[in-house]
Amino acid sequence: MSRWGPVPAMTAIITCGLSAFALTACGNEDARAVRPAVTGVAAARWGPCAGLPPSQRGGRTDFQCATVQAPLDYARPAGERIDLALVRLKAADTAHRIGSLLLGFGGPGASGLQTFAQSAADYAALGARYDLVAFDPRGVGRSAPVSCASDADMDRITAADATPDTGAEEHAYRASLAAFAQGCADRSGTVLPFVGTANAARDMDVVRTALGETRLDYFGISHGTRLGGGYAHRFPERVGRAVLDGAVGTGTGPMDLALQRAAAFQRALGRFADACAKTGAAACPLGADGTAVAQGVHDLLDRLDAAPLPAGGDRALTQSLATTGVGAALYSEDLWPYLAQALAAAARGDGRDLLVLADAQNGRQDTGRYTNLIAADTAVTCADAPQRYSVDDVREQLPRFRAASPVFGPSMAWGLLACSDWKVPGDDAGQDVSAPDAAPIVVVGNTGDPAAPYAWAPALTREIGGKATLLTLNGEGHGAYDTGNACVQKAVNAYLLDGAVPARGASCS
Repeated sequence: MSRWGPVPAMTAIITCGLSAFALTACGNEDARAVRPAVTGVAAARWGPCAGLPPSQRGGRTDFQCATVQAPLDYARPAGERIDLALVRLKAADTAHRIGSLLLGFGGPGASGLQTFAQSAADYAALGARYDLVAFDPRGVGRSAPVSCASDADMDRITAADATPDTGAEEHAYRASLAAFAQGCADRSGTVLPFVGTANAARDMDVVRTALGETRLDYFGISHGTRLGGGYAHRFPERVGRAVLDGAVGTGTGPMDLALQRAAAFQRALGRFADACAKTGAAACPLGADGTAVAQGVHDLLDRLDAAPLPAGGDRALTQSLATTGVGAALYSEDLWPYLAQALAAAARGDGRDLLVLADAQNGRQDTGRYTNLIAADTAVTCADAPQRYSVDDVREQLPRFRAASPVFGPSMAWGLLACSDWKVPGDDAGQDVSAPDAAPIVVVGNTGDPAAPYAWAPALTREIGGKATLLTLNGEGHGAYDTGNACVQKAVNAYLLDGAVPARGASCS
């Protein structure tokens, strides 16, 4: 057994996409023009949760679910409506209940219903006095979900070479992206123009109304910070107590966001490699020190480019799947022992463990069915950004990406082409998160965050302005509260439960 102890059970991995902006149909909006609440919102009617398997409930049997309706197009509020799916756990201490706390999880593309069902115990302290409510943002899960490809096609797409080295590989990669974009348009063309973060932030005010709350108390994580910032910008007078943890950058374009994330993932890989080497050769056979381990990961991925590994059944571990799997494990320090085990197995010729990590990140379930995580992630990303990059753009930037991360840089650079053939234009109407008149908003950043580099947290604090304040964790993993750090949890709980704003410059280790 390694010094890390037993390998933890696999948990849901919250992804953080590259989306940074908002939606074409919204135009260059003035926040003052979108403040009126949507009228005619019915109170949420709660009932049993169909389709949340008991195995994902963490032993809880008291989840309640509801749907509320929102306009598909906020420019035509009386037109077509879509259903937004909600899940709730009622406050345990009803005598001291504060109200509803809306939880916004990551992605874009991660189902709030599924994530909360798997992780409700992590928020038990808040659930004592709040009704905890999670939702699937529009385009995700059960809220007007975007669909793009069959499960068989998704197997091919996720395994395909995402770092082309030859003209033929480049042609195949571009053709795959174009086919995926066309599939999204064919299957979900009605909803695609309206899935951006700006509209999802407006939906949060519909949810607030349906919950009967005069102000929105909110805890946003990862892409949920984008939603929270967008909500505060549009409805500053309706912000209650709000925490934004694992801040996603707002003032930077997709290329620089991707470049910064590549560097952050490489740094996280280096810290994993150092920790892995210290466990000894038996648990970490890729090298005697951190530099050697990191190089061993790079070399393994290079070998997989030419010779994928068997991974059980008729599946193989390709370079793309292995890169996804390695990155997935860097989201949580708790998964580092599993990553060491998976890399050791791959070094022996067995790709199954790395494939498990990749499948979790890609939304592939044990049944072979995919959630719509990748479809929704791509749809929101492309709706939120006006940039459409070319192959020449990628080729020009590849040296910078490789310098930032030999392991993750090339795939992140080529990933910029995901929106090139998208059938709906995007724009940055939702980029502004300024809310100087809002109640205090607590932004939380983790210095070791690979998916939301720490620099984005102080930047978001400045961009919100006003009474926004920053809380820093000197730690590892994506986000801070869910790492289990007692100092962070105490500070966040004190704010959300008692209104005690952390001191400026507060930090935890």
